[in-house]
Amino acid sequence: MNLLALDTCDARGSVSVLRDADVLQTVEHDTSDDYSIWLLPAIDRALQASGLVFADIDVYVAASGPGSFTGVRVGLTTVKAWAEVTGKPIVGVSRLEALATQADPAAGFVAAFANAQRKQIFCALYRREGEHLHRIGDETVIAPEGFMAWALENSGGAQVAWISTDPEMMAETDAWTARQRDGAAGRVQPASPYLATSIGKLGFRLATMKQFTDPLRLDANYVRRSDAEVAWIDRQERASKTAG
Repeated sequence: MNLLALDTCDARGSVSVLRDADVLQTVEHDTSDDYSIWLLPAIDRALQASGLVFADIDVYVAASGPGSFTGVRVGLTTVKAWAEVTGKPIVGVSRLEALATQADPAAGFVAAFANAQRKQIFCALYRREGEHLHRIGDETVIAPEGFMAWALENSGGAQVAWISTDPEMMAETDAWTARQRDGAAGRVQPASPYLATSIGKLGFRLATMKQFTDPLRLDANYVRRSDAEVAWIDRQERASKTAG
């Protein structure tokens, strides 16, 4: 099975060509060019380096978010157009889940996050179930401290593997520093922000299970401020009033 995987969710995008779970070639978006300019030539370079042509691709895999509005739309619109013309299937995957697949397999839970700008993060918590990850709650946008508190509460004291393309977003917070002083914080595993490879591998696993996405139902995942963040802010405000 030949797969073409796209990640245009933020400025650090990439495309990968895979044969089954083996990566043949990856091209990283290491330029300031808009995706509307960069994407198709990058795909052409990746295919040529893989010894393939576009007609050889069996499955299109696209990250459906979370990420920037424009970036996510470019990737999804592209694969939808291809599917309509070629009749080839699409697999839509979460960028955060693809990130989580790289985490320490020994931990029972995985907390994955990436920079969402404005001192917030895109994030999600997953529970390991054998070789699979089961998401707890929704993917959200939240302050790092809020996600840490929510993830620890919902992991029930079990070991959590923290992984991020932007580990400093958590590691530089007062809350994380305080946990480190107590010997409880551990570390945030850094991951490459160029996630097309992981997105393609996750897409391959889903494709083997026939978990394809109808092009008409493939939509961008623009996360909203979560109930977890609202509850966390309420608790912080109540604590502040009590302390005052």
